Amino acid sequence: MYQLSDYDYELPQERIAQVPCEERSASRLLHVHRKKEALAHHHFFDLANLLSTGDLLVVNDTRVIPARLVGKKETGGRVEVLIIDYAGGVNALGEKGFFQCDCLVKASKNPKPGTILHLGENILAEVISVRQYISEIRFFGGNAFINALKRSGQIPLPPYIKRTGQVTQRDTQDYQTVYAAREGAVAAPTAGLHFTRSLMADLETKGVQVANITLHVGYGTFVPVRVKDIREHQIHSEYYALSMEAAQKINQAKQEGRRVIAVGTTSVRTLEYLADDKGCVTPGTGSCDLFIYPGYTFKCVDAMVTNFHLPKSTLLMLVSAFYTRKKMIEAYETAIGADYRFFSYGDAMFIE
Repeated sequence: MYQLSDYDYELPQERIAQVPCEERSASRLLHVHRKKEALAHHHFFDLANLLSTGDLLVVNDTRVIPARLVGKKETGGRVEVLIIDYAGGVNALGEKGFFQCDCLVKASKNPKPGTILHLGENILAEVISVRQYISEIRFFGGNAFINALKRSGQIPLPPYIKRTGQVTQRDTQDYQTVYAAREGAVAAPTAGLHFTRSLMADLETKGVQVANITLHVGYGTFVPVRVKDIREHQIHSEYYALSMEAAQKINQAKQEGRRVIAVGTTSVRTLEYLADDKGCVTPGTGSCDLFIYPGYTFKCVDAMVTNFHLPKSTLLMLVSAFYTRKKMIEAYETAIGADYRFFSYGDAMFIE
């Protein structure tokens, strides 16, 4: 269960969703009941019927930033820059007065340290250092850069979404959850994309509680696993924040024996990173680098809502740890056979 090949599966290209459902909650929902070892087909708007009064949903309220910038090097060559550590840039801005962070750069030749980049709408930047595939870039303009980024940046859709025109105006709304509040992610916590305000109201009426947690999804979540033994993989750190109010809700639910249901693998990782042996969490901020794979013992999360993940990904390993690798692969094969849509704009699972 530790071999990378154990987490591979065959996915027809046509199963990769290129656009979201017209109505968010109309996406399909595969109900995975671990105790009964049963699968059932629903739509996401059925979620209220699958949850119980007193359940606590923990959602990731991070907001995706327009992290992709297109421009030119001083030599004239085209360049694309993807900001992958926005939180680090904000911290540098507060401490040093300039925005400097890790980025991915796409160009015919990777720019060397000292290279000046002209990006978007009058954004000037300099490559400070390069290590492996990551470039540290300083963006000039101080606080003005944040506003320039919002004007010129693009929402960084995943590379498996391939369509003419790539990012559309609709994507700027579709690729955000309805409860997104805290800017900093370079990718959406996609399990949350299925929720509508109407569904959230239905859950509240039923007596399902909601607590917010923040994990700014970074590029590290999607870095391919390149080792044969998954235990040797090093996952990247991502900024998290948990308020006192949210921690109290989570701890009270655990103490009262009510279910804590994480929406998305980002919420799962953060809750488990912060949990003690009794499943209780401590509020605060920091960096989460927890890699969950089979053999892990869950302390806080009792059930989860999640999308269908890429073959050989750390996210597939996480859900396999929550059930079993064999049963999870079987569930994926069932979903493929039933024409479910996969990945960011695809359908979802509820695993309890």
